[in-house]
Parts: sequence; C-alpha cells; structure tokens
Amino acid sequence: MKAKNPIDQLADQPVQWLSDDGPDAGITVSTRIRLARNLAGIPFPTKANTRHRQAVLQMVREAVAGVPLMDGCIDVKMSSLAELDRVFLLERHLISREHCSTRKTGNSVFVARGENCSIMVNEEDHLRLQVMTAGMQLEQLWQLVDHVDSLLTERLQYAYSEDLGFLTACPTNVGTGIRASVMLHLPGLVFANQIEAITQAVHTIGFAVRGLYGEGSDTDGNLFQISNQSTLGESEIYIIEKLEKIIRQIVEHERNARQVLLERKPKYLYDHIGRAYGILRHAYILESSEALRQLSALRLGIDLRMFSSVDAHTINELLVMIQPGHLQKIHNRTLDENERDIARADIVRSRLSGSKRETTDEQSH
Repeated sequence: MKAKNPIDQLADQPVQWLSDDGPDAGITVSTRIRLARNLAGIPFPTKANTRHRQAVLQMVREAVAGVPLMDGCIDVKMSSLAELDRVFLLERHLISREHCSTRKTGNSVFVARGENCSIMVNEEDHLRLQVMTAGMQLEQLWQLVDHVDSLLTERLQYAYSEDLGFLTACPTNVGTGIRASVMLHLPGLVFANQIEAITQAVHTIGFAVRGLYGEGSDTDGNLFQISNQSTLGESEIYIIEKLEKIIRQIVEHERNARQVLLERKPKYLYDHIGRAYGILRHAYILESSEALRQLSALRLGIDLRMFSSVDAHTINELLVMIQPGHLQKIHNRTLDENERDIARADIVRSRLSGSKRETTDEQSH
C-alpha cells in the first residue's frame, strides 16, 4: 500500500492558528514569532555546499527529536514535494516564499502536528523557527518559542557574537534574530479612510505593514500584518512589548472606526454585509481578491453582531481554503485560473449553506 503523503495529513485538519477563540479575535486574527538561527562553524546556506547542507539537516533533525512539542512532527524535504504541496504549506504560513520556491538538497521543514510550530532548515539561514497561534498572544508565544529554542541549543551551537548577537545571512536579522508579527482585520479603518495614516505612523516608528502573506503580498480582505523591522540593539522582550503596545493602539482605533460606522451609517453597513453574503452565497465564479473582500465584510458583520447566519470560524477557515494551493489539494489535481475561480465559488457556497459539498449544474449533469 502506498504511504500517505504527509502533507495530506495537514489538509485533513483545520488551521489551528485561524480559530476564532483567541484574545481580541474579532480584530486580531493571529500572532506569529520567528527566530533566525545559524550553526557555528558551517557556511550559511547561500555559501554552503551540498555536504554542508546535509550536515545541517542531520544536526537539526537530531535536535528536533529532543523537543516534546515536535513529537510525531511531519519531517519533509522540499525536494520531495510536488509544487502543489509546497504552495499548500506556504498558504498555511508554515514555510516562506523563498523556501517554497527552492528544491536544493538539505532544504526541509519540520511541522508540529498542531501546526503551531514549524522549523525551516537551510532557507536563508540554517534554521527558521516559528510559532503561531490565534488572537493576540505575543507574550505567551515568546515564552513558547524561547523554550523550544533553549531545547534546541542543548544539541546545537549557534553562530553568535558577544558584540552583535545572533549572526544571520541578512543584516536586518542580526542581533536577536526575532521577527514578531500580528495579523489584524481592519475594515473599519479602511472604510473610514484612516488606514493610510495608520500605516505611515507604524512605518515611522520602525515597524512594517504587509499583507496576508508577508512582504510583497496584497492587503486583500483588509488583512494587515504588523511586524518589527529592527533586531539589533534591542532585547526580545523590548521588541515584543513595543509591538504589543502598537497593536493595542491600532485595535482601539479600529474599534472606534467601527463604532462610528455603526452609529452614522448603519444602513450602509447592512447593505455592504448583505451584498457580500448574496454574492458569496450565490456566485458560481469567484476570483480570489473578490472572495477575500466579501469574506471580510461578513466577518465584520459577525463581529458587530449584525449578521448571524455564519460563524466566525467558518469565515476564518475559508480565508485559507479559497487559496489556489488548497483548492487544488481539495480537488487533488492542478486547476487553471478559471477552474480555480469555479472551485472557489463552489466551496464558499458549500460552507455558507452548511452542506458538505455543493456543485454547479454543469458538474451535476
């Protein structure tokens, strides 16, 4: 019997970091912390040869075996994965764009069963350790990732400078090597035309604002990732506390913007939400950007208690399920753009109707 594709195991379970039960879940979608690390005495991945990369992978694999959180984890080499599976991992935020696009020897990823932790090997750095969870939980996540990192250091020796801190391939990661980010749903600020002022203010104090899939991605669905840019000369705790303070302020601005809309333009909101539901519930072709935009409207309606036909968990799941890799994984084959738009509409209608699957008339004949 053919062994089951390990990625299929992930496809069979919901995305834990997109559950709707985290702190401030109505606005704060998820929290993620990533640490960049390299091993002492071994050339960094950009300069490493095949022997170096294989040695790094073996050392990391042995170290991961000593981390209880990673017991029974999925351990896959990127070179063994089909493009569809690599895109699937990217859409679930388990690997980076860079890791998705390479198939060099030694490029691997370890994924915890609950998907709350993943470790990329031989990406830009020897290790990219990340943890994720739903809602706003920066301090708790820092404690978790610090614990995992400490367990790894019992078996690994990191490249470290007393003057600079952790040494990394990219100068912007030197120091703590930490990248903390929070994903926010900010339709109120977008509707109030305040989002540009907010993002400019965030940039001014040294933090980055990106879309759903990080640098270079669009902010479709009114989803924004806020993250630190500086890692040198500041402690991990200072960076996390500073980010948390910024997030709290943005969340408060979003709440105020929503309240103003609710008080001054209730009919506009009802119309906006109702139209979104009508499109999603009855459309037979949906482009990705439109689907995200309309799902954002439904999520806003749920958070404001203006819409109760669908729960927030369903909307959160759809944010990932409508992505190209997931659609093709569901259909177990490559789909062209038109086929994906049809498949996307099918799955949205199915989920919103509460049925397991709803097909088009053309498919049912």
